[in-house]
Amino acid sequence: MFLKRVKLLREGNNLSHTYPYSIPAIKQLDELELTNPVTFFVGENGSGKSTLMEAIADICGFNTAGGGRNNTYDLEASEAALSDHIRLSWLPKVTNGFFLRAESFYHFASHIDDIGSIQAYGGRSLHHQSHGEAFLSLFQNRFGGKAIYLLDEPEAALSPQRQLTFLRIIHDLEKSGEVQFIIATHSPILLGYPEAEIFHFSEDGIRSIDYEETEHYQITRGFLENREGYLKHLFQ
Repeated sequence: MFLKRVKLLREGNNLSHTYPYSIPAIKQLDELELTNPVTFFVGENGSGKSTLMEAIADICGFNTAGGGRNNTYDLEASEAALSDHIRLSWLPKVTNGFFLRAESFYHFASHIDDIGSIQAYGGRSLHHQSHGEAFLSLFQNRFGGKAIYLLDEPEAALSPQRQLTFLRIIHDLEKSGEVQFIIATHSPILLGYPEAEIFHFSEDGIRSIDYEETEHYQITRGFLENREGYLKHLFQ
């Protein structure tokens, strides 16, 4: 554990009606205590989970288009305006890590080719691998050491089987005691990681919930147990 607390600074902040401060979950944020080396952010699209993660990445000095502190390439990055009013509390502070944005991973892969760093990613261009293979190559070759990893929807390129492989990668890295993960996801498979903390972003703010409380678990389980009933209701 490195990042212990995320605090929204309200002193002199009159931006409550301005995006992204107007997002209900962000608007109601005071302090978010991180007590587990693996933390998940869940919620509907637009609920603020990616917005908060981008702000954390910006304060960490990571490229908000995707990458680490030393990955600089020409691509319009997120403005991460929220970072101007966020304070992070560390013990100890780390400077190594990575911010993954699934939606801009193609551009990150091009950047790696341009700077000739494919050896650090398994010796093959990320563009010469399938999307899922490239993600796993990143996780297996780039992740390690004392670091914090901020991942926005890493399941986007991963089949269910590869999501299980990714869970094993998280587990092996966590055992070292030197990594911290914050992951925004819609995947009920990833959310099943044992003893992870899950924060739910909604109109009512941000709260910690159990795995079985997530809509991802409930809807997936309900659909699998009663597929015909779900589809009949949906198509009526």
